[in-house]
Amino acid sequence: MGRRKALLIGINYFGSQHQLAGCIDDVRNMQEFLMSRTYSNHPKDMVVLTDDSDPRGPYFPSAHNIIAAMRWLVSEPETMYYLHYSGHGGQVADQDRYRSSGFDDTIVPVDFEVNGQIPSSVLHRTLVSAMHPSSTLFILFDCCHSGSAVELPYVYRTDEDGNVNLMDNLKQGAELFGEASHLIRGDTAFDEVGEARHLLAGATSFFRSLKHQYDGDYREGLQEDGDLDAWAQEGKSVFMFSGCKDEQTSADAFINGRHVGAMSWAFLETMKLDYNWNISYVQILQNTRDLLQQRYSQIPQLSCGYRFDLNSPFRI
Repeated sequence: MGRRKALLIGINYFGSQHQLAGCIDDVRNMQEFLMSRTYSNHPKDMVVLTDDSDPRGPYFPSAHNIIAAMRWLVSEPETMYYLHYSGHGGQVADQDRYRSSGFDDTIVPVDFEVNGQIPSSVLHRTLVSAMHPSSTLFILFDCCHSGSAVELPYVYRTDEDGNVNLMDNLKQGAELFGEASHLIRGDTAFDEVGEARHLLAGATSFFRSLKHQYDGDYREGLQEDGDLDAWAQEGKSVFMFSGCKDEQTSADAFINGRHVGAMSWAFLETMKLDYNWNISYVQILQNTRDLLQQRYSQIPQLSCGYRFDLNSPFRI
């Protein structure tokens, strides 16, 4: 498998009104699992950030340390990167007005009350845009509002019957973009320009399809495919399992006498069935869904940097 690196982040927010119980245990359980898959726990190969560490040290999950550790993770070519985050996920007002919902998904560092949350746009630039194209990044986010936390173009979800459906953000965004372009370029009345504005907002909530801002005349500067955002064209080898959809919360659970994140627990329970690297991505998605729906309403999903065969064996 070549070089492998892991970054594990678990935040319980000790002593705060936002305290969780199972996030550090999630990280310890994931560390044990990775070591059983021959990952090295040497600091040059595996970095663990938890808020039971020295608040003045590099392994305390402050915003600065999280970003620094993420940059370390994706810094080498021809490497398998593994990232696990267990903690709070949030949403903040979308300052760039890319999302029709008006909110941007975030992860929440331990010092968020002082230094703020880390939004999905920053996560994408730090992890996906910065990674070498010869490497692969696998992410597990066990937090609320995590569906679009890294802004990947292809999203797979299971329905109540376990069938997997693809939400192709690029295709849907392009269709909305085309409808908006038609309205803007024609002889439109005021209400049609308003409709175009709505369509553009919908397109950019699927993928950042236009590089320019929308202040001013919508008839000016609107280009064809050459103006599509570079993020939609990256095609990086990135795979992210998230514990829920954007609008959902992810449970801090008590299972078998232990505090754990529900998604982390479901993932590790599923991986117990995989003895010879035979389990596929679609099986992981379906099995975690089956386990979670027995107790919780959250729907896990898989987001990817490019379209691929979900029946491919899972490799980390």
